[in-house]
Amino acid sequence: MTGDNDEFVLVFDCGATNLKAVAVSSEGKIAAQASFPNSPVPQKEGKSGWLIWDLEEIWRKLCLGARKVLEEINPRSVKAVTVTTWGADGAPVRRDGSLTYPPISWQCPRTEETAREIAERVSLWEIFQITGYQLTSFNTLLRLIWLRENVPEALDEAYTWLMMPGLITYKLCGEFHIEPTSASTMMAMDLRKRDWSAQLLKLAGLDPSFFPEWTEPGQIIGYVTEGAQKECGVPSGVPVAAGGHDTQFALFGSGASIDEAVLSSGTWEILGVRSNRFCPTETAFEDGLLFEADVQPGLWDPQLLMMGSGVLEWILDKVFPEAEDKKYDLMVKEAGKAPSGSGGVTFIPSFVKETGPAKRYGTLGAILGLTLRTSRGQLLRSALEGLSFQLRHALEILKKEISAELRGIRVVGGGSRNPLWNQIRADATGLPIITTEQKEYTALGAAIAAFIGIGRYNSLEEARKYIFSEEKVFKPSREKDAYEMLFKHYMDALERLKGYYR
Repeated sequence: MTGDNDEFVLVFDCGATNLKAVAVSSEGKIAAQASFPNSPVPQKEGKSGWLIWDLEEIWRKLCLGARKVLEEINPRSVKAVTVTTWGADGAPVRRDGSLTYPPISWQCPRTEETAREIAERVSLWEIFQITGYQLTSFNTLLRLIWLRENVPEALDEAYTWLMMPGLITYKLCGEFHIEPTSASTMMAMDLRKRDWSAQLLKLAGLDPSFFPEWTEPGQIIGYVTEGAQKECGVPSGVPVAAGGHDTQFALFGSGASIDEAVLSSGTWEILGVRSNRFCPTETAFEDGLLFEADVQPGLWDPQLLMMGSGVLEWILDKVFPEAEDKKYDLMVKEAGKAPSGSGGVTFIPSFVKETGPAKRYGTLGAILGLTLRTSRGQLLRSALEGLSFQLRHALEILKKEISAELRGIRVVGGGSRNPLWNQIRADATGLPIITTEQKEYTALGAAIAAFIGIGRYNSLEEARKYIFSEEKVFKPSREKDAYEMLFKHYMDALERLKGYYR
């Protein structure tokens, strides 16, 4: 049990697959955490395949997690609570906070037809210029349109709309709020102005007055109620600070400077940067770039989504079916024996992006140069190399679109723990790859914002003086020149495959 002088922010770090309660100290250390699985559920009154979130079950698990965490720290040491979640999802609510319709999951296919219809009615390029967002079938705006067309009473009876952080925060303090990081995932903001786009909201028959007043991340929304204390154990009266979208808080918490990229590496990878420019160009649109509102006003987060370790999981299941939990150790061992270039095997994670509004979103990949002598170590190394070349290609797009030189890449998430992959990344990109022992960057970023909100720190710069995590840097090795030639070969193969499928 911690002492009375310790200070913590309790972060409800909610992902689409895991719900976590995390106690973060004012020095950025994780004192305790508890995690429970999360997944959408079928909508009983809906069509086959329709998926929603059970908000009450999510809240129950978060409360259970909070109580477990509070068994390890002194509840009086919790100085603030905040919430960060995945993006795009939300729900309409009445004045008493009850739902008029359940939160539709981003995995639900019901708005695919809506996406096709919007693509025929509105210029996607114009949408991108305003919102910084590409059209995908799970954009929040499409769900607002779907509700207007199919369940209009859900919007007519609603007092306001809350994104997932707002829905959970309401249960803590009974106050409505919305902040720019999660709202920027809705495809409904004028991102340059950090405000709503009346033009796009009109497509759903709504206007900005339907939403709560803006709250900036870290700002105090309210205080834990007595009712919430009975459920989650956090003492009543503790300040509740605005959180937001997990991607931006991971960037914020990583400690990356303006000239450093951040790669969030998991099943999928997101390459992003904190930029002082919002530049939605035609080439950025064609290259699939998207922009979100940064935690700090005056900054934007351009980013690219790519295939990630899901590729490695697929290969490992094929070549190490018997290894179970030792697969990653075997991968590093065997792939490390293979030479640069993987014996002529070229792995291309994706080369066709089916982004047309009439198509399902997906990718096609390819493995070239296989022979009967190809070992599983070569196959695995080729995947690590292909993912690293994909990263370099994305990095070049990002550098071009933000007109900036980048001095390094901070890698966070599960993919940061693979030393061989990190070295290949450094050689393939020609940039230092930086990792740290800190793994909970989203929770750390949300906690820092909350500590600033309650006055523990005056600014991010001050907070970083007290929050330190030892860094490990992978510098480009003498293999860099070989990877320069291999990257050219990769890009040639990529263009040939694209041409074949056009």
